[in-house]
Amino acid sequence: QVQLVESGGGLVQAGGSLRLSCAASGRILSMYYMGWFRQAPGKEREFVAAITWSGGNTYYADSVKGRFTISRSNAEKTVYLQMNSLGPEDTAVYYCAAETGTWRNLRQDYNCWGQGTQVTVSS
Repeated sequence: QVQLVESGGGLVQAGGSLRLSCAASGRILSMYYMGWFRQAPGKEREFVAAITWSGGNTYYADSVKGRFTISRSNAEKTVYLQMNSLGPEDTAVYYCAAETGTWRNLRQDYNCWGQGTQVTVSS
């Protein structure tokens, strides 16, 4: 059983920055990739960013490319999401996810999910 715990959410003014963290714990036999998703009120959950665990290759949604940076610490089993130039459109609950089973589509397929952390950007 793998647990993911997010932290770092909060309220920030437009143009500001936040850094989200997600720590993985539990019985982790392998880690293929980790990612971040978000869900705004009344909208479907959407892919934000992902990183492969071994090579550190990164992938981003077009809406955050150039503003958000995903990184990881293999030793700490933690993934980070640095969010800059935030706008009201970034307001959402942000979810961390991990894939510990096999290689799949890292823009949508994960077998472990965190509880989410709220990010609110005021205009």
